[in-house]
Amino acid sequence: MHVLAIDQGTTSTRAIVFDARRRPVATSRREFAQHYPAHGWVEQDAEDIWHDVLSTTRDALAQAAVPVRAIGIANQRETVVVWDKATGAPIHRAIVWQDRRTADACAKFRADGAEDLVRARTGLLLDPYFSATKLAWILDNVAGARQRAERGELLFGTIDCFLLWRLTGGRVHATDATNAARTLLFDIHRGCWDEDLLRLFRTPAAMLPEVRDNAGSFGETAPGLFATALPITGMAGDQQAALVGQGCFRPGMVKSTYGTGCFALMNTGGQALPSQHRLLTTVAYRLAGRTTYALEGAIFTAGAAIKWLRDGLGLITHASQTDDMATRVPDHHGVYMVPGFVGLGAPHWDPEARGLICGLTLDATAAHIARAALESVAYQTHDLVQAMAGDGGGAPLAIRVDGGMAANDWFCQFLADMLETVVERPAFLETTALGAAVLAGMGSGLYRDAEATEASDLRRFDPRTDDARRQRLLAGWRDALRRTLTKA
Repeated sequence: MHVLAIDQGTTSTRAIVFDARRRPVATSRREFAQHYPAHGWVEQDAEDIWHDVLSTTRDALAQAAVPVRAIGIANQRETVVVWDKATGAPIHRAIVWQDRRTADACAKFRADGAEDLVRARTGLLLDPYFSATKLAWILDNVAGARQRAERGELLFGTIDCFLLWRLTGGRVHATDATNAARTLLFDIHRGCWDEDLLRLFRTPAAMLPEVRDNAGSFGETAPGLFATALPITGMAGDQQAALVGQGCFRPGMVKSTYGTGCFALMNTGGQALPSQHRLLTTVAYRLAGRTTYALEGAIFTAGAAIKWLRDGLGLITHASQTDDMATRVPDHHGVYMVPGFVGLGAPHWDPEARGLICGLTLDATAAHIARAALESVAYQTHDLVQAMAGDGGGAPLAIRVDGGMAANDWFCQFLADMLETVVERPAFLETTALGAAVLAGMGSGLYRDAEATEASDLRRFDPRTDDARRQRLLAGWRDALRRTLTKA
């Protein structure tokens, strides 16, 4: 039997059919438009996302032409959708996780002393990255929305929840524990929506979805969408899905996904480690009612910096060119990039920081800038791993990487050198979709347990630079970072 994974990401939607041995047999992908209505604002049309999910799913099913046992969903986290309960129509464009419009609101909450409560209950920081202040903005800025929400006429959800509602024909309004944990409204210790946080963020409880385990029944698709009704039996936020897809089921295992942003998660088992280094304590997954936790570091700009080289500067036409450009020059030539295009995430959390390139001379070239973009992601990952070790997570024996940038051999080797840690890369890089498939397989009984799905076919990159060079490069990075941080 086969399972189908829907991987709804920040810039594209994929549908992939996997066989019982976790091998992909059919893939369909579509990119969709991003909207930037104001400085620091990022929006998407939820209807575009829905139509892409339908078309890619139908295409993948047609390509595979095999029986599919279940569907799993992975999604871009924190992105907010509010829709009409009766019609299913969104009342505003989805506000994306990258959006910074609520920075002032978050600053006011911090000034009022709310962050201790938020951290204790959710493991998160008061930052525009998360969902609650985005939801409040929609309710306060769409005419009549707050009153309608209080009357029970509107529903809230992250992308997973909206897609589930549409896929089930409006019969199921539910999310999973990993996505709920990213809203600023969910108590990760008690495993439920928190009444104090709902009051703090003025969130009507009637809008909220039911929270379920990551593997289990989420209903089945509505008649007419596909040739037959398909059970939906797995769901997780994209980074937690990648953790599952990478087989990081043991405490101390780390995965780092390099997509639009970079997200490193360390499995901490049944212990929710509080962070002293401004990392996030979050839900890794919840299976059979038992929660496993993770420490997470979020970098807002990783692959997006490479996209900027292509679309903003025109230095490249394909992301794959950066590998050749990085090796074309003998060193970094003193050029550093700090990609703070939408602020800086962990462990700095500076929403007002902006991008910077420094160390330029007249003989610096496009290759040096491309190399600096790649190096910046490795430096940021180094900062995350150091913070994890400081929080009691320990130094990882290896770090498993995935996402588009992980296909770049030069980047993987530089990452290993800067982390002084083995980097492992799976043969199949779409581990977010794979994780959704694994959860669907577990929820439908196709896979019996998590350990049976652990990753294999890993390519290994061993550190090979000397410590003196590593420290020189990191010192240059720290200097560039100081020039960027508004809070320095």
